[in-house]
Amino acid sequence: MVAVQFQTVQEPVIRDTRDIWELREAIEKEKDIHSGLLKEMQSIDEKLEKYETERQTSQEQALRDTLEELKLEAGLLEKSGPGLVLTVEPSLEEVLLGTKVKSVSPDLLERLVNELNQYGAKEISIDGRRLINTSVIRDINGETKIDGYSINTVPFEIRVLTKDLKEAQDLQNRMQVSRAIEDFFIDNLTVNIGSPMDNLTVPAYGDTIRIRYMEPVAEGGN
Repeated sequence: MVAVQFQTVQEPVIRDTRDIWELREAIEKEKDIHSGLLKEMQSIDEKLEKYETERQTSQEQALRDTLEELKLEAGLLEKSGPGLVLTVEPSLEEVLLGTKVKSVSPDLLERLVNELNQYGAKEISIDGRRLINTSVIRDINGETKIDGYSINTVPFEIRVLTKDLKEAQDLQNRMQVSRAIEDFFIDNLTVNIGSPMDNLTVPAYGDTIRIRYMEPVAEGGN
């Protein structure tokens, strides 16, 4: 008991001696700190929301850009670049004789297209029709058709895009001695090869590309 009493006497209770104004000032400081923390949290939330929106927008834009690139590669969009124009027209002899050439054989066109591709052509259009990987040139009921569209007017243009102007020049030189060009004379036609151009445009493929033997994979499937 003596020990307890001694300790109680030696350790008096510590009391807050601040007056009411000091207490109010301390409370205001705490409120300011609390308000600052709330504002900082709100700012962080807004930044996170902004970053998430930008991330989603970036993903959507990336998908749009990828889709545009795929469409461009597939020939579904108009495309411009260096290249040259070949014009198929009646030979001079036929013009002098007054003979009208109605069409060109699909074999001649196929051979010409093959040579153009062999010598660096990147994109080709014939008489305003864009050629793509699935395009077909064939005779249907006596008419030459490209993907079902008739080529029954002469003259017509063949537009060819190349990688750059140098390749356009190389293509021009090669086609001037091309065997496929010479074969057009058999059908009383001539192919005039234009000079390389810095900016030539070929149209977009006009039809719907139909994909056979493919179907979407079910979600979660292999």
